[in-house]
Amino acid sequence: MQDLTVTFIQAHLHWEDVDANLEAFTEKLSALPPSDLVVLPEMFSTGFSMNAANLAEPMDGKSMMWMAAQAQRLNAVVTGSLILREGTHYFNRLIWMQPDGEYQIYDKRHLFSMAEEHRTYTAGKTKLIATLKNWRVCPLICYDLRFPVWSRNVTHYDMLLYVANWPVTRSFHWKALLQARAIENQAYTLGVNRVGKDGNGYYYTGDSTLIGPAGEICEQTADVEAVVTRTLSASHLEYVRKKLPFLADGDVFEIFSKE
Repeated sequence: MQDLTVTFIQAHLHWEDVDANLEAFTEKLSALPPSDLVVLPEMFSTGFSMNAANLAEPMDGKSMMWMAAQAQRLNAVVTGSLILREGTHYFNRLIWMQPDGEYQIYDKRHLFSMAEEHRTYTAGKTKLIATLKNWRVCPLICYDLRFPVWSRNVTHYDMLLYVANWPVTRSFHWKALLQARAIENQAYTLGVNRVGKDGNGYYYTGDSTLIGPAGEICEQTADVEAVVTRTLSASHLEYVRKKLPFLADGDVFEIFSKE
């Protein structure tokens, strides 16, 4: 494995305004240092909205085309979730967009019932493990963070990634659970959140955080828009796992759909 350079964007999102968000992110990405992976928040083109009937885009829509263009220009993977539709179904779908225009998807499994997300969107059933510079990356979405079984490192991933719209009222949970996920899975863990107020009046402080495989805080930023680039150390990851090789003692289990 080589070291992996990651840039994450903590941004204010323009409520239900795709064009304004794409324009704002274009500006933020215009002068990035060289990166292997660029991470945007959950529903980066709209904010966390249940207005899927009016906001959902097709898989060949403007936001997907924008992601492909940015990935090609930056020669980096660009990832984040957005509102997409296929047939009669709407998805809170993370896109893992490669520089060559090929992409992989992850549909959010745990839909936030307190906001009735489950009444609008179709839940995913399959995790994505993406490979980048021989790093295995597991990207998940927001509420998934509360369910450690779904996040459990049984697939030997090296980096765990959450994109989110996680409000300030539960920011303590966000920070504590991210650190727990890093420690229990012995993986670099990155949580990328938004800032500002959304159209429903909820306020977000961001608290986007990068945590090392031993639980150490490598980067944390709050209350401001931020573009942060950090390099993840392959040798440090290997050292931590060799020093405390407890992943091998984990339980073997299966996850079943509730349907």
